[in-house]
Amino acid sequence: MQDASIYVCQCRVCQDEQTHPDKLIHRRTNLLLSRMDEQQRRWYVALESMKIGHGGDTLLHQMTGMNVETIRRGREELENDLQDRPRDRVRLEGGGRPPVEEKIPPSRTTSRTWSKTTPAAIR
Repeated sequence: MQDASIYVCQCRVCQDEQTHPDKLIHRRTNLLLSRMDEQQRRWYVALESMKIGHGGDTLLHQMTGMNVETIRRGREELENDLQDRPRDRVRLEGGGRPPVEEKIPPSRTTSRTWSKTTPAAIR
């Protein structure tokens, strides 16, 4: 039984009913990718695409489900020796989702509704 978080390869070989040695390699590759952070996945898949050469981005897209633009970006980062990538962070400074603004519920005294019978001195 496969873990739901592991991508199932969509390449022609893996979709075929017959057994093929690449099926196991593709499954293990996706298992490994499921344990990596986003930049490690991008770089690993980009490296594998570079090994394949022409058509590598498309094949790796089918195999891993990663967007071809993400794979291309990973290749560019590797070609630049990861110079623009921080060593101690996964994302660049300022990257990611913006922080959620904390909403403070109104205090009981400000949310109280005043009635006509409440003395003016208390209001």
